[in-house]
Amino acid sequence: MDSALRIDDVRLTPVLIKDPPLLNTQGVHQPFTPRLVVEVVTTGGVTGLGETYGDTRYLDLARPLAEALPGRSVTDVNGLFALAAEVCDPGAAGGVDDRVDAGGLRGAQTADKLRLSVVSAVETACLDALGRTLGLPVHALLGGKVREEVEYSAYLFYKWGARPGAAPDPADPWGEALDPAGIVEQARRFDRAHGFGSFKLKGGVFEPEREIAAIRALAKEFPGRPLRLDPNGAWSVETSLAVARELGDVLEYLEDPATGTEAMARVAAGTEVPLATNMCVTTFEEVPDAFARGAVRIVLCDHHYWGGLHRTRELAALCRTYGIGLSMHSNTHLGISLAAMTQVAATLPRLDHACDTHYPWQSEDVVTTAPEFRAGRLAVSDAPGLGVTLDRDRLADLHRRWAEDDGRMRDRDDAAAMREADPAWTPGRW
Repeated sequence: MDSALRIDDVRLTPVLIKDPPLLNTQGVHQPFTPRLVVEVVTTGGVTGLGETYGDTRYLDLARPLAEALPGRSVTDVNGLFALAAEVCDPGAAGGVDDRVDAGGLRGAQTADKLRLSVVSAVETACLDALGRTLGLPVHALLGGKVREEVEYSAYLFYKWGARPGAAPDPADPWGEALDPAGIVEQARRFDRAHGFGSFKLKGGVFEPEREIAAIRALAKEFPGRPLRLDPNGAWSVETSLAVARELGDVLEYLEDPATGTEAMARVAAGTEVPLATNMCVTTFEEVPDAFARGAVRIVLCDHHYWGGLHRTRELAALCRTYGIGLSMHSNTHLGISLAAMTQVAATLPRLDHACDTHYPWQSEDVVTTAPEFRAGRLAVSDAPGLGVTLDRDRLADLHRRWAEDDGRMRDRDDAAAMREADPAWTPGRW
């Protein structure tokens, strides 16, 4: 093994980034969202970057993995999974047990899913370091790009103009969007600023009739543009089918209208509207049942969930084999993750729909140059590694915010944020 490719150090930097008051079926985004920046430093003096969720349960798993990595090669990304299973004991990591969470915006969480999300950031950082060392972009390490640009979709949210009891944030240019007119105006801004060709609305916030009206208003304003609706499993099978009947002529796809493979299969059997998911198919173990039952026609891949960029390509191959469409899911991410998304998306022979991204909502970042969407697309960088440079001063500022936090923001909790505004609030189910 080339000694220059050995890992000398791994730095973990949790940060808190500003997040606007975006609504979803679980509540409202908190004022700050935790993210974790991973730096893998080689003995050759090269630093690779990765990023993932920064909640405490991820940090508790990332720390022992970081301690175990020095001395290994950045080329040994296949070995990360066995190493993580060995050293990231979920019972010792903040009390995480095998079944962490029965729901949420990303489906059921398990200790294995949490480990994969941590491994994804380390794998990305290793690939970035390897690419920088060899003078190659990450897409070259994954087999080479098949497209020069990656198309992204505008991500629309119901949104408060300001948090209850607070003045509007002067750094937030978006304003309120709580009705069809507000959603259409939001879409116009995305269109003007970034040229996105398709629009996805985060639903499950209000009664379905209200969200149907918003989609209809978008279809009228942007005739022929692909439209998507994602209520994050907030609807019953019956409601899902009713919405599909109402919007079947304008929807590109309906994402996770109901919760779980069984319910999704029942919806799929009753409508021609394609169903997409990033909730009921988030691990390879969940693939056979969902595909066999016809529960989904589109999988929204996410390298954080699946364990990295190589495993994202493995998922894409499965989808091609079984005739399942492919797109890409997004979370509240920084420029490091967006660069990783773009690099792996560039290598997928079939990418059937524009990818999701939250990035235009973020007003803070840790990279020196913000990526620029042109006609809703990002150019695929050919610079070594991921093609991004860390802004260490900004990283230090955002980490200082995390260090000074009293603990309320270190774990994302949209429901808690909503109950600060309305103590009697409960998630809507229709």
